Amino acid sequence: MDQIDADLTEDQQVKLCTFQELSNIDNASVCREILQRHNWDLEVAVQEQLNITEGRPTVFASEAGPPSVVNDLHRQQIFSTPSLFNQTWTPGWLPRPLAFTVSYMFRFCYDLFSSVVRLAYSILYTDPRLQLTDPLVDVGNFITHFNETYGLNHPVLYQGSYGQALSDAKQELRFLLVYLHEQDDQDCNQFCRTTLTDPEVIDYITTNNMICWACSTSTGEGYKVEQIMQPGAYPFVAIIVLKDNKMTIVGRCVGVDVAVLFALFGFGVLVLLSAVLLGAGIERSFNQSLRAQQDEDYLESLRQDQEKERLKQEQRQKEKDEEDRLRRIRELEEEKRNNIRQKKMDLIGVVPEEPSPDDTEAVKIVFKMPNGKRLERRFLNTNSVNDVYIFIFCHPDSPDYFEIATNFPRKVLCTDIEDGKDISLKKAGLNKGEVLFVNDTEE
Repeated sequence: MDQIDADLTEDQQVKLCTFQELSNIDNASVCREILQRHNWDLEVAVQEQLNITEGRPTVFASEAGPPSVVNDLHRQQIFSTPSLFNQTWTPGWLPRPLAFTVSYMFRFCYDLFSSVVRLAYSILYTDPRLQLTDPLVDVGNFITHFNETYGLNHPVLYQGSYGQALSDAKQELRFLLVYLHEQDDQDCNQFCRTTLTDPEVIDYITTNNMICWACSTSTGEGYKVEQIMQPGAYPFVAIIVLKDNKMTIVGRCVGVDVAVLFALFGFGVLVLLSAVLLGAGIERSFNQSLRAQQDEDYLESLRQDQEKERLKQEQRQKEKDEEDRLRRIRELEEEKRNNIRQKKMDLIGVVPEEPSPDDTEAVKIVFKMPNGKRLERRFLNTNSVNDVYIFIFCHPDSPDYFEIATNFPRKVLCTDIEDGKDISLKKAGLNKGEVLFVNDTEE
């Protein structure tokens, strides 16, 4: 902050701190840039920042201009009164035809001379109004001048650019009253002093909720509006309103008389335009209702589509979960089979050797397999029941899970690879020749 305000005066530093506090902008460099752009006019800078905060376009934005205005003189109500100070001079003692001729020649010569002077002036001198200026400063300076010169008793003057006033009038469906002030024109001074300060005029503008915008044509903003309005004479007042969805100049008046201004207000213009605004309001309300209904239908359709998509997603998730479950089961079964194959390979060396037929302790056993095959094998009566189970377990035709049992009386000898280790064949009652059944127990 010290580096930013090092080259600022004490007054500028106070304005910088005040603007930063009012605008809630933390970056002091941004605040200084805004104030410099508005020539350190704190009031104008704050007003512009409020306009931006409220969603209105900045007067320096070039991307989007104000709404276009229809200016068709053939469709406008035009009212005027003679100038109080610029009456045409004619000699009263001359006959009327001769007086008219003299007056006409005088006006012709004067207009020709004025045109030559203006042409030379435009060539040798650049109009300062053509230079880029701050519209808010131009409007603010005129309001200040009006307050200091004619007093504070006047309609509320819009503190913003012409474009912003147009946008507000269109958005809010209000009348826009435009007054263009010619700085050195005596009629304009008289109009400001008597007509714009008239209590009835102020009350009428306030009651009808008009936006009142005014500016001097000696400034860049006023000159720009002057080129749009093409007033021709001063003081100049125009009424702009939303008509056929376009901002349109529907009435204008030139003169200082209060009656003329009320003629603009009352000669069917506001009555007609109230209906226009009402129709525009109804149409906008209908469009908003239609848009709201369309939005509601769209949201309902979107909700239904989302619900369908949710159900499809749930179904896809269920199918995926089922596939994962079956895959895990297959993997577990495959793992079990691999473990059993490995165990068979590990236990094949544990199977006892087959004794000779002549061995007195030999026991001949016939096994009936689940697939119908018969196996014969001799064991010693000292071999355990577990040895018999391991022999069947390692055989290629053996199921993975089985039990060994006698037929009659039925007696299960062994059901697992860990069973029967301490029971010999002799102890189990198996003698010289036996028939044992191998039953598949895998579910």
